[in-house]
Amino acid sequence: MSNLEASYNLILDNLREISEIENFYFKPIKPKLSDIELISLIILAEFKSIDSEHQLFRDIKGFEIEPKIDRSVYNRRKRKLFPFIEEIRMKMVDKLNESENYFVVDSMPLEICKLSRSSRSRICKDVDYAYPNKRFCASQNLHFYGYKLHAVCSISGVFQSFDISPASVHDIHYLQDIKLQISDCVLLGDKGYLSQTIQLDLFNEVNIELETPKRKNQKDYKPQFYQFKKYRKRIETLFSQLCDQFMIRRNYAKTFEGFKTRILAKITTLTTIQFLNRFIFDRNINNLKINLV
Repeated sequence: MSNLEASYNLILDNLREISEIENFYFKPIKPKLSDIELISLIILAEFKSIDSEHQLFRDIKGFEIEPKIDRSVYNRRKRKLFPFIEEIRMKMVDKLNESENYFVVDSMPLEICKLSRSSRSRICKDVDYAYPNKRFCASQNLHFYGYKLHAVCSISGVFQSFDISPASVHDIHYLQDIKLQISDCVLLGDKGYLSQTIQLDLFNEVNIELETPKRKNQKDYKPQFYQFKKYRKRIETLFSQLCDQFMIRRNYAKTFEGFKTRILAKITTLTTIQFLNRFIFDRNINNLKINLV
């Protein structure tokens, strides 16, 4: 058995324990490859940085699963499994972040094409509510065209929740969604999340204490607690890992549904490796550049 197939079997065995269901939605004809096996294949491809479906099906040639799935239906089924992949991810997150009280919020740019092509690009323009647009990212000194990835992670480095918005949406609007996802905790953000109104709203409604550094020209300015600064770097490291190992900025999707499914697959893969590191191998959960077997 090859290393690739052994890794696939390890991922599949653990996902079966987590989900306890093989197929998630009704199909007129029962497929040879179950939904949980397909999700394991998606995670394997992202873990091995195989971004091309053509390359993936070349690599699994000779595997037991090879005759069970055709490349023509792989992507269609992958998109349909979006809510169920997120459900599996949340089950892992609930175990990993079980005793966490401190979280970090931040965003990163997701470029779908170069600015020079933006005026004629048709990528992700199939739905009216999610048109990509232009924005300037101050932290990277970058003008880009596409979306923003907004995310909340624990200080141990596990993504609790995330969302995608057009690039022009300000970071602070994501805090309205956070109220539905977490409560009774301390949330650390950068100066982009400064808002006394939002701060009071979060505290009064869901008991979230929003901690952001003050600007030097603000009244009663004092430097942010050193440990909070250190915690905030955790999410920046995660974003770097998504860019480096999981190539989150490389986009082959043509529709918004395909784009958001790719993003979810990469974040779910990162969470799966963290889950295996903690509960199977008993090692540092953020040691991602490893062989599973």
